[in-house]
Amino acid sequence: MWLAEPIMPWTLGFAAGAMLFIISNEIIPETHRNSYKTLATFSLLVGFVIMMFLDATLG
Repeated sequence: MWLAEPIMPWTLGFAAGAMLFIISNEIIPETHRNSYKTLATFSLLVGFVIMMFLDATLG
């Protein structure tokens, strides 16, 4: 317990950075490959707004 508690923010930050890399490098270009560019961008923005709203109201 004495070792896990101080490094927990670093490990969670690393995991979050890895997920952001996967999304920016793999998923976003794949959604923009065909003619769905506008729909994919709009859906990403709507999902982000919903996530922020839920974070602010529930968190």
